[in-house]
Amino acid sequence: MEKKLFDILKERGYVKDLTHEQEIIDLINGEPFVFYLGIDPTADSLHIGHFFALTMFRWLQDFGHKGIILVGGATALIGDPTGKSDMRKMLSLEEVDYNKREVKELVKRFVRTDGDNPAIIVDNADWICDKTYVNFMRDIGVHFNVNNMLSAECYKKRLEQGGLTFLEMGYMLMQAFDFVHLNKEFGCKLQIGGSDQWGNILAGVDLSRKIGFSEGVKIDPLFGFVCPLLLKADGEKMGKTATGTLWVSREKTSSFDFFQAWINSFDEDVERSLAFFTRMEMDEVRKLCQKDIREAKKVLAFEVTKLVHGEEEAINARKVSEELFSNKGISDNMSFINISKDKLGINIIDLLIETNLVTSKSEARRLIEQNGISLNQEKVSSVDKVINLEDLNDNFIVIQKGKKVFLKVIFE
Repeated sequence: MEKKLFDILKERGYVKDLTHEQEIIDLINGEPFVFYLGIDPTADSLHIGHFFALTMFRWLQDFGHKGIILVGGATALIGDPTGKSDMRKMLSLEEVDYNKREVKELVKRFVRTDGDNPAIIVDNADWICDKTYVNFMRDIGVHFNVNNMLSAECYKKRLEQGGLTFLEMGYMLMQAFDFVHLNKEFGCKLQIGGSDQWGNILAGVDLSRKIGFSEGVKIDPLFGFVCPLLLKADGEKMGKTATGTLWVSREKTSSFDFFQAWINSFDEDVERSLAFFTRMEMDEVRKLCQKDIREAKKVLAFEVTKLVHGEEEAINARKVSEELFSNKGISDNMSFINISKDKLGINIIDLLIETNLVTSKSEARRLIEQNGISLNQEKVSSVDKVINLEDLNDNFIVIQKGKKVFLKVIFE
C-alpha cells in the first residue's frame, strides 16, 4: 500500500510539533491546500538550515499541495531575536533589497516556480511597509499580550541578557500578521518552519482567531507544523564547520568544502541526514548505515552536493576528496586561499587565524599541542613555528587540520 505523505514525513524525522495534530494529518494526507514557508533575507545566501526547510516544502509540493515562499523584506529590517543573545545587526534598505534578489534566485533551485503546481514567491514588504505605525498597532498590536510574549521561547535569550528591545518585540507581530494576510489573500492554511519558529507561528494562529472574534466573524483555524532544528551529535547546529557557516552558494562555500562537510559528519548524524536530504527509501538508508558508515557518508556527501550544486560539481568534489587522501593531501582543485608573499615569516598560530582554520589563538595552541596541525604532511610540533620560504612547495603550503580538513595557502 502506498504510504501517505504525513507517514513519510514522520518516518523521515520531520515532525516536531503540530498545533492541531489530527487536523494537520488529515490536511496533509488530503486534497491540495495552500501552505507557506518564510525566509528572512538577512544574508545574501541560504544556509543548510534554510535548505532543510525547503526539502520539507518540496515534499508537500510534490504531493500536490500549493506552496508559498515568503521572503521577508520587511521582517529582515527588524531581525528575528529567536535564540539570539545579542541584537542582530540592523540591515539597510539597500542591503535587504540585494539579499532579497539573491535569496529569491537560490530558492528557485530547490522548489518549482514554473511548470506543474508552481510555488509562488511573495515579499511581506508589499503589505507591511506601507502601513503607518499607528494603524498597524491599532489593527494588530491590540491583540498581543506583552506578558504572554515575554514568556515565549523566542525571546528567552534576549531577556536573559537584559537587552530585549521594543524593535525586536515587533518581530512577532509582523510574522503573525503575515500568516493572517496570506490566509486572506491566498487561502493559506498552514505555516511550516523550524522549531525555533514555534512561538512566532503560534502567534499567527492566535492572531487569526482573535481578529475573527473581534470582528464577529467565524474564521477557520490556521495551523502550524514545525520540524526539529538541525543539530549535530555534539549539540552544535548542523552547518557550522571548521571554516564557518555551510552556505548553499558556491561563492560562499565551495562545492568541495560543502562535500567535505558531509564526509566529516558524525556517524550518529548520517542516517537522519540521508533521511532529510535524499529521497532514498528509509529501509535502504538504515541498511547502508548499519553495513558501512563510511560508504554511507560518501553517498550522503555526493547526493546532497548533487542536489545543491549539480551532478558535475558533485563528481568533481568527490574526485578532489579522493585525490587528497591518496596523494599526500594535494589536489589541483582543492580549497585554497591566497595571501600576500609579504606574510612569509608569519607564526603558525597567526596563519591559522588568518586562514580561518581556527577562531582563537588558544584553539590553535591546543590543536598544535595535540598534534592536530600538519604542514605539508608533517606534524607541527611547536607553537613557535614560523613559515619561511623553505617551507613552500613552489609557491604554496598545505595545512591539514585534524584528519579531514585540508587547505592550500598560496603566497603571491
